[in-house]
Amino acid sequence: MKLDVLKTDGTKTGEQIDLSPDIFEIEPNEHVVWQVVTAERANARQGTAKAKTRAEISGGGKKPWPQKGRGTARAGSTRSPVWRHGGRVFGPKPHTYKTRIPLKVRQLARKSALSALAKENKIRLVEDFAFEKAKTRQLAGILNALQTGGAKTLLLTPQTSRTVWLSGRNIPSLQVREAAGFSTYDVVNADMLLIQKSALGKINEVLGS
Repeated sequence: MKLDVLKTDGTKTGEQIDLSPDIFEIEPNEHVVWQVVTAERANARQGTAKAKTRAEISGGGKKPWPQKGRGTARAGSTRSPVWRHGGRVFGPKPHTYKTRIPLKVRQLARKSALSALAKENKIRLVEDFAFEKAKTRQLAGILNALQTGGAKTLLLTPQTSRTVWLSGRNIPSLQVREAAGFSTYDVVNADMLLIQKSALGKINEVLGS
């Protein structure tokens, strides 16, 4: 599969690059994509939710009233779960949601996600660009020139570029990621994929082609 390399003004440079068929032309494995995305979202959870049990709430040491004689229910503590300000019976406790996925499965998921976008012709190559200073308007102009149409876009750069990242963080429909560190969810969550020319080599290197 060949793609034209575009300039930042949307015109063609005259250069075409072959996309690796081992990465961009495989049959997408939807189950593996679902499995990896689910794991990535779970691994992003903090797992710090906590509710106190009756043993952890201060107070409640004195019996509220005598066992007999009042005609009311027997009560041993004001911190019982059935009382206001009482503890929780099966409340959440801090724990990890981390799920380990083998490297080959994670690679297959990313290849599947990239191939799915390639089949829909939603991948574009653009020449390398960087900014001296962070300018959101400048990056927005490039996206308009490349006719992304306001679609959710993932931009892959060959290495971390602080000025490009700062320029893109105020654009709600844009995510900027380094080519060596993008996730399957980043690709699945995007409607359009922009790859800087030098970033393509990083993708081939990381995904083993």
